[in-house]
Amino acid sequence: MTAIIEVESLTKRYGSKRGISDVSFQVQEGEVFGFLGPNGAGKTTTIRLLMALLRANSGQARIAGLDVWRQSVEVKRLIGYLPGELALDPNLTGRQILEYFGHLRGGVDQVYLKQLIARLDFDPSRKFRQYSSGNKRKLGIIQAFMHRPRLLILDEPTSGLDPLNQQEFDRMVLEVRDDGRTVFLSSHILTEVEQTCNRVAIIRGGQLARVGLIEELKDIKHQEMTIVFASAVPVEVFKGLEGVEQVEALADGRTLRIAVQGQADAVIKEAARYSVVSLSSHEPSLEDIFMRYYESDGVAAREASHVVH
Repeated sequence: MTAIIEVESLTKRYGSKRGISDVSFQVQEGEVFGFLGPNGAGKTTTIRLLMALLRANSGQARIAGLDVWRQSVEVKRLIGYLPGELALDPNLTGRQILEYFGHLRGGVDQVYLKQLIARLDFDPSRKFRQYSSGNKRKLGIIQAFMHRPRLLILDEPTSGLDPLNQQEFDRMVLEVRDDGRTVFLSSHILTEVEQTCNRVAIIRGGQLARVGLIEELKDIKHQEMTIVFASAVPVEVFKGLEGVEQVEALADGRTLRIAVQGQADAVIKEAARYSVVSLSSHEPSLEDIFMRYYESDGVAAREASHVVH
């Protein structure tokens, strides 16, 4: 596969505050790439750098082989962009705004545009100032999709949408992928990322914590095991086993919850020495993985006070 987005050691500072630091990743053409993190982690800063709305202090970003800063005009022709917040003329109607963006794009397929409007149940006759936050989001999604761009860059696209429109948006994203085009999607909505993305990057404190396939991030190298024994067992024995990170004994004295990193062979072998009533293993969800990076030592709260979006 060919990389459509290439980011190398990208750094942006805001005076004494950090935006992002030494961020590197690639997005392959034809994939849906999720950029995951809480508010303040650096997602929007990264997107603004890709869109040449900010200039990096150091590092480089390329889209389709073009430098995003020096060749920004050519780059933007390839992109459908949805910013985190839309700032548009409050007196224009939704239809006028779509016509304006369509004109900038050299015209759009009107049949496809009408389909998008219908799918998101959007009323284009109202003025922008009359729209709720959800309807402003619908307008932003439609203008990003309507010219069938090679690359979609979407910053928190479903913020404010109701569940039905979120599901419709997910279907639209998957159709773009099936068409061989690319979506770069920033979000803090874990189910959205899990349902639509091929790969994800987790950003923390302006730095990438992890990049990988959804399946890789959720692999069974980290698992939560629950073992119910016929009678109480010595907890300390399990704490010392290879790969065991944590052992919790429940109040009944017969049930252990064991967090295992790597293979669970040692745990299973030790458990077999006792009378086991039941054994279950929980594969972590994307939310489990996300919280593993952010819960430790209250890191999310600290970062939120020091990082600019």
